[in-house]
Amino acid sequence: MDRDGESAERPTLVCARCGTPAEGQPPTWTCSVENGARRYFCDACSRENLRSIEGRLDSAWW
Repeated sequence: MDRDGESAERPTLVCARCGTPAEGQPPTWTCSVENGARRYFCDACSRENLRSIEGRLDSAWW
């Protein structure tokens, strides 16, 4: 709750690669910390770029 007693809305997550908005809190999305900032990737983008993710390449290299 915020100071006024109302629930604060969480920001909507958006895939940093394709722009797909998340529905709720997606437990299957991938989170990456790049240059100190968190970036979230949807299931499809994560699957398409699995080798790069495992190789720890920043998403700019995908």
